[in-house]
Amino acid sequence: MATVSKNMKLRALSEKRFVLLALGLLMLPSAAKAANDCPWLNEATAGGLLGADAVGTFTKATPGQPAVCMFTSEEQGVRRTLRITVEVVPDTHQRLAHEEQVCGSDAAPLKAIGNEAIGCAADDRKGGPGERALGRVRDQLFTISILSTLKNDPSLTRDALTAKIYTAAEQVAGNLF
Repeated sequence: MATVSKNMKLRALSEKRFVLLALGLLMLPSAAKAANDCPWLNEATAGGLLGADAVGTFTKATPGQPAVCMFTSEEQGVRRTLRITVEVVPDTHQRLAHEEQVCGSDAAPLKAIGNEAIGCAADDRKGGPGERALGRVRDQLFTISILSTLKNDPSLTRDALTAKIYTAAEQVAGNLF
């Protein structure tokens, strides 16, 4: 009888160890992954837009500062970034008009994206190509930029950048509604 009781205790202990091990293994991927809580775009979508796996960070808005999602991919010495900012402003129409001045005469409307959205070139001063989108949804102003450090980046040609910034703006504006 003592042997049966001992075997039952050993079996119960083994089952507890198995359950703890299984729970530990389930928690491991979430503990090993950096937190990316960007509410407007996920890393997989950002990676698709940048042409390689992307790692994202999210900074919540603080008084006077917008919320920022930053996605970065590095591949063969080329760094590509996708940056999204969103802020709540009292007069978004007026603020958007002020922000549009950055685009100058290069501004082009992005149809069916939020309210009054535009896109324009945002080339890096160091020579890499880039594209920018500005828009608003209700009282929220958003800006999006996609940049590369490679001067003639084959993944981010001007046509590709225009298509990618439209896709990013569509996603962000849709999630702001």
